[in-house]
Amino acid sequence: MNYEEWAESVPGEITGDSLWKMEGYRLGLFVADVSWHDVTKLMQDRRTIGLSDQLYRALGSVSANLAEGYSRGTGKDRARFYEYALGSARESRDWYYKGRHVLGETAIQHRLRLLTQIIRLLLTMIPQQRGRLLREQSTFYQTDSENAQPDQTINREELDTLLQNVPLP
Repeated sequence: MNYEEWAESVPGEITGDSLWKMEGYRLGLFVADVSWHDVTKLMQDRRTIGLSDQLYRALGSVSANLAEGYSRGTGKDRARFYEYALGSARESRDWYYKGRHVLGETAIQHRLRLLTQIIRLLLTMIPQQRGRLLREQSTFYQTDSENAQPDQTINREELDTLLQNVPLP
């Protein structure tokens, strides 16, 4: 089932909610729904039974945390739940990679693309909710010849340009 067919099959009680307008939420629901077949396949191999449970829980947490954050009243509260969703998306990507030998290359590449797209969206949403860019801690790194200080951030225009050029799955 592709994304468009899936979206048409989602009940009106879900699509009628304003949360449905959030692309990350829709993609999170889609990847969780698609993963049902992956989890079932992973459960059939005794070596990946535990992995299947971890994967399904992490995937379900992506859209659940986006929904929770969407319902929060302040940007700081929303950002916290969006960060949880980000962690769950990254965790899901990790579990998928570990299940690649059972699931096969085609399925893995599709799921990794979806999860990477969600991660990119969240990396845009979180700073917007916090009202500032995510920053690396100011640290000096020792190199062979001299101290080097990493760039603190990129400006918002550069970030927007980078994110707009991200291909869709």
